[in-house]
Amino acid sequence: MKKLRIDLADRSYDILIGRNLLPRLGDHLSHLPSARRALIVTNPAVKKLYGEVVSEGLQTAGLAVKCAEIPEGEKHKTLQDAQTVYDHLIENQYDRNTLLVALGGGVIGDLTGFIAATFLRGVPYIQLPTTLLSQVDSSVGGKTAVNHPRGKNLIGAFYQPRLVAIDLDTLSSLPADEFRAGMAEIIKYGVIEDPKLFAFLEKNSEKILAQDTQCLERIIETSCAIKAKVVERDERESNYRMVLNFGHTIGHAVEALTAYSQFKHGEAIAIGMVYAAKLSCQLGKCSKETVTRIEALVERYGLPSRLPDFPSGKYIETMYRDKKAHDKNIRFILVKDIGTVEIVDRVAESDIQKVLTP
Repeated sequence: MKKLRIDLADRSYDILIGRNLLPRLGDHLSHLPSARRALIVTNPAVKKLYGEVVSEGLQTAGLAVKCAEIPEGEKHKTLQDAQTVYDHLIENQYDRNTLLVALGGGVIGDLTGFIAATFLRGVPYIQLPTTLLSQVDSSVGGKTAVNHPRGKNLIGAFYQPRLVAIDLDTLSSLPADEFRAGMAEIIKYGVIEDPKLFAFLEKNSEKILAQDTQCLERIIETSCAIKAKVVERDERESNYRMVLNFGHTIGHAVEALTAYSQFKHGEAIAIGMVYAAKLSCQLGKCSKETVTRIEALVERYGLPSRLPDFPSGKYIETMYRDKKAHDKNIRFILVKDIGTVEIVDRVAESDIQKVLTP
């Protein structure tokens, strides 16, 4: 088992990476002595696979365990679905000695974290991410949120988990398209921070797609270490943490315009990364070779690289509503080279339109 530490003073916590972690979950909860009851928040498919083993692991720590289910999919990351869990907590008289357990992918993790941040003004929660995307991205760093029909993650809070346990065994049950979607975020880490990681992804795509254990351990640990370093430097995204949004400005617009139903999050981010790279090149920030490498790697992992067919004006209108917009300006993370990016607070509509127009 590998252990990474996110150092945030009294909000610090460990990220555990290994196999067979879920059955031994109780061994890692000694830092939560006041917890008496645990509520697992998950979806039906994940509950069927891992609900029992997680429940048993929590019970070994002396916790009384129940489960609340949310339907699968990004369209269920809403206040209405959060209300379902609030109702369960209130009707069953849960108190501040409650531990919430996010068992699932990014939707479950974001939703559970938001509920933990707001129920009784805050109860502890842990992340048990079961998708590659959530393991390397959304489970780490304390961003919690639900979506609004007009934009993604517009309602949320920064609220750190007390533990992240990444059990690599859960990836064996992951559909191939979900695994590929997770690769988008790992590609992102290579672009923003680590050219060696990017080159490793280029050279080892067949092994990674076949879920070679050594390759998985390397890319997941490297990705989590990069995110931990960024979060430690800027926990609440006042500036530097925004580099983690590479590809997200256009990617979130793609998700919103398609009602969160046509693309998985990672697929939308893959498209966003390609077009952010194209915009970077158009503005003279990076070379055409850099764009070609990013686009080729996205496609090598079976991810989409073309925008769905909406007018450029629709994309721009949606980007203005994104939470990353700043003083009515559209903010982009632009590429200078593989491993180096730049936060640009103001990108002209005309430049964006050129890139979005076929």
